[in-house]
Amino acid sequence: MTRINVGCGQTPTKGWINFDNSFSLRLSKILFLPDILYRLKILEVSQYQFIKFARENDIRYGDATKGLPLQSESCEVVYSSHMLEHLDRSGAAKFLKEAFRVLRPGGIIRIAVPDLKKLIAQYNDFGDADAFIEVTHMCVSCPNTLTQRIRLLLVGPRHHQWMYDGNSLSRLLKRHGFIEAEIMPAGKTNIIEPGSLDLQERSAESVYVEARKPST
Repeated sequence: MTRINVGCGQTPTKGWINFDNSFSLRLSKILFLPDILYRLKILEVSQYQFIKFARENDIRYGDATKGLPLQSESCEVVYSSHMLEHLDRSGAAKFLKEAFRVLRPGGIIRIAVPDLKKLIAQYNDFGDADAFIEVTHMCVSCPNTLTQRIRLLLVGPRHHQWMYDGNSLSRLLKRHGFIEAEIMPAGKTNIIEPGSLDLQERSAESVYVEARKPST
């Protein structure tokens, strides 16, 4: 059975199918164009580096809000780390609907997101409102130059569009048909033989929730 990592970025899971919807990933399939855009300073260094990384690590293009190139009930595990918060509420619903479709009955979904509860605790400890707003990544700077406007047009916004804690993420999964939603400690999982899956990915800032697709 297939295991997939959706929105893997530069942390693909070895032995799994790894998807990302980055514009840079599309560019990675076109010879020479990334080099030209980088020289014109339309691509940032991080985007240019990701193009090289994607080519070397067989990361596939896939947008879970529009449909993944997988058959229904073909996956036993769907994993996504620090991707869901980049979707608005409608996009999150589409992603979870697609995850539900590709999971086999009894299959597991595991999601890691920035933990709003941890961020609020840090704010309560230090009282720095500016640092709190900055670390949520909920805001995006207005493009001031032509290059910045072109980059925004091509790449789109990359800021966070929603924030979750363990309880809100569990409710969201249940709302979309999943059962047995459980907040997992870093390093723990209900996935049998998780292999190279990073169960502590960005643990200092993350909350992990797992749930199942009903067996019937």
